[in-house]
Amino acid sequence: MLEISSRVSIPDAEIEMNAIRAQGSGGQNVNKVSNAIHLRFDIKRSSLPDFYKERLLALSDQRINSEGVIIIKAQQYRELERNKEAALERLKDLILNATKIQKARRATKPTKSSQRKRLDKKTKRGQTKKNRGRVDY
Repeated sequence: MLEISSRVSIPDAEIEMNAIRAQGSGGQNVNKVSNAIHLRFDIKRSSLPDFYKERLLALSDQRINSEGVIIIKAQQYRELERNKEAALERLKDLILNATKIQKARRATKPTKSSQRKRLDKKTKRGQTKKNRGRVDY
């Protein structure tokens, strides 16, 4: 059972995890041991509330494919258990970040003094460049 919040959790039956061989260096051991995790989570078939499903499906994340399945590959650690924990933690973070509501941005105007300073700087810079020209006697 993956706890997302105090009221929302995902049963283990909805999360499919397969042990696969990790990529990268590891010597001869890399060809023998399957210690990476391939996690699959179907958003549409899950028991998540509709609000969570809508927000997840609206995300433009490369880990979510066109069928609405989250695919996470964890191979950071050398132990299978730690990779399982890492994959579940990444799934939890993805779901929590999708449900965060962004605070609406209020447009602000620059102050009169900041506008004046900017224009004065531009004038001064232009004058400096103008003075770099060829000297005529």
